[in-house]
Amino acid sequence: MIRINDILDQIHSYMPDADTSLVEKAYVYSAKVHAGQKRLSGEPYLSHPLAVAYILSQQKLDLSSITAGLLHDAVEDTLSTIEEIEELFGKDVARIVDGVTKISQIQFQSKIQKQAENIRKMILAMSKDIRVLLVKLADRLHNMRTLQYQRPHKRVKIARETLDIYAPLASRLGIDWMKRELEDLAFSFIYPEEYKELKEAVESRLGERKGYVEEVKEIISRKMAEFGLSCRVLGRPKHLYSIFRKMRRRDVGLDEIYDLIAFRIILKTVTECYEALGIVHSLWKPVPGRFKDYISLPKANMYQSLHTTVIGPYGERMEIQIRTEEMDKVATEGIAAHWLYKEGKILKKDQERQFEWLKRLMEWQKELEDPREFLESVRMDLFPDEVYCLTPNGEIKEFPRGATPIDFAYAIHTEVGHHCAGAKVNGKMVPLKYQLQNGDVVEIITSKQHVPSRDWLKIARTSRARARIRQWIKTEEREKSLALGKDLVQREFKKHRLDFSEFLKEGAEEVSKALSFKSVDDMLIAAGYGKISPNQIVRRYFKIKQVEGLEEEIEKEFEEQQPAKFKKPQGEGIKIQGHDDIMIHLAKCCTPVPGDEVIGYITRGRGVTIHREDCPNVISLEPDRKIEVTWVVDDSSNYPVMLNVITADEKGMLAAVSNAISAAEANILEAKVYTTPDHSAHFTFIAEVRDSDHLKKVISGIKKVNGVMRVDRQQAVA
Repeated sequence: MIRINDILDQIHSYMPDADTSLVEKAYVYSAKVHAGQKRLSGEPYLSHPLAVAYILSQQKLDLSSITAGLLHDAVEDTLSTIEEIEELFGKDVARIVDGVTKISQIQFQSKIQKQAENIRKMILAMSKDIRVLLVKLADRLHNMRTLQYQRPHKRVKIARETLDIYAPLASRLGIDWMKRELEDLAFSFIYPEEYKELKEAVESRLGERKGYVEEVKEIISRKMAEFGLSCRVLGRPKHLYSIFRKMRRRDVGLDEIYDLIAFRIILKTVTECYEALGIVHSLWKPVPGRFKDYISLPKANMYQSLHTTVIGPYGERMEIQIRTEEMDKVATEGIAAHWLYKEGKILKKDQERQFEWLKRLMEWQKELEDPREFLESVRMDLFPDEVYCLTPNGEIKEFPRGATPIDFAYAIHTEVGHHCAGAKVNGKMVPLKYQLQNGDVVEIITSKQHVPSRDWLKIARTSRARARIRQWIKTEEREKSLALGKDLVQREFKKHRLDFSEFLKEGAEEVSKALSFKSVDDMLIAAGYGKISPNQIVRRYFKIKQVEGLEEEIEKEFEEQQPAKFKKPQGEGIKIQGHDDIMIHLAKCCTPVPGDEVIGYITRGRGVTIHREDCPNVISLEPDRKIEVTWVVDDSSNYPVMLNVITADEKGMLAAVSNAISAAEANILEAKVYTTPDHSAHFTFIAEVRDSDHLKKVISGIKKVNGVMRVDRQQAVA
């Protein structure tokens, strides 16, 4: 267990004259409020904030951060308040503690929403003070180090979240050692067997290759000295998760992974780095396409280095990284290597680029209300492989790998994206699904006639592009539904010799409120979608106007137009949450019956169509129009289903199968028969059944007929 003196000694190692009284005060306070609390490991709860504070001191952070590390769980897990923290330890510490405080006590609709909301809170907090994230990462790291004490199912959930969210965040801040440890810890809990086998195999392999590592280091050092370059040469094994990921990506075994060890050459100046690169390439043959220059084009987290892969001694591939001492410090420690926090400190110009991605995420998360969309956005933009492209004017644009000209267009401006008609890459026309490559010069061709399509969502990779496309589609669909709704309602008014224009001027707003719509447009859009019928609007209009005689006529006509099942509130059919007067149709493509998992789809002008959830046609339906539905059934209802039956081509088979269907108490509405050259007969029956259990009984009865080879329910008709 870490002790307070360990933390104080670590602080004094990089801030010899620091006044640590605030840290010591936080330790006493934390011990007091967490007194009696235990972790799942059985240790006193105080061991956790001590460990978090120690991790922060290892990163050479300021006193406020370390103090916040000791207090980060006080508000969540004790009776402490932010106001008390601020009074005792100041605004700076209170702001960090408030940002890190968990939000588990808030009730959310789903686990994925809760995860997304946590990320939102982190990003909002980071925009004010990046130290919030550093404390949060230290908290997660210690929790991962003690994850074995959690229940098995919770271990996997926390480990997966770590792999998806926290390790990429550590990578974005350039804290390489933390990223590697988080990934390996998560790997060990998500894939325990694979982790154990790989760890043993790698340790065995490295033991055998110790001599090889020393030989390569000696060759590099000697060659650099010959050219007058003073350097340090390191050889370290790659972390297990990166090896595992490479094995899965290439679908190969460990024996086919040749660069288990990465060699690092550390020099004094940038010029020496490029000289060393030339020496390495003269010494060993470089592998084409495996050179990356992160010195001239640093990563988003300010990581700088030259990467090359060469065919080394004994014909084996080796990865070599070449960088300066300062670059190595930044690569290892990340943000803590060059930014000690002080109260009120403002970022310098050369540090602003490092946090641009936070600003972008802040902007996008405001536009995305659906937590699933937001989580997808965060995952996309934390993906570590970036592609750098150029505008014709030489401006550099950064994208996730797999980005397309659509993403490039929206990165320039929303209107450029909306009217993107094509793209030239390096002077040549390319399709919009072309994947951008490092160094591409991209020119977007626009046309006012071109507008976004739903297919663009399949090829766009960035959150910005996808959010703008979705927004345009929603707006366009709303306008179309508004126009359709106006047309349908206007026809209904004309049918009853009513003035639609007068209705819009005087009664429309009152009718829309009576029907629980926020505006007249919303009511007309609902009519266009089929959520309400134009007749309902006319009926409500007459009730408000209290026109004698006509109200009864409209009421009678409305009742005649409704499907019979809605005359009985508790009758058979489909129930839609919050509605009891929507027109409903069962999809002919998949013929759902009670007992099937179903989903509703709002059509334009025809109400709601009900599909089976496994209907292939559901995949292509617009997500925004899908709604939850449930069955409301009584024993007197029957539903048509289509059955395909394959039998031997023998006399009397049609009669035998028909008798089996009748014996199962199902009525045959239609039957089709054809034979094939392989002496088999194919029957297609449309039969009426009560529900899915009745359907199973019918299918079971058919299968018992001698000569029947196969019975299938028709999945869907595209």
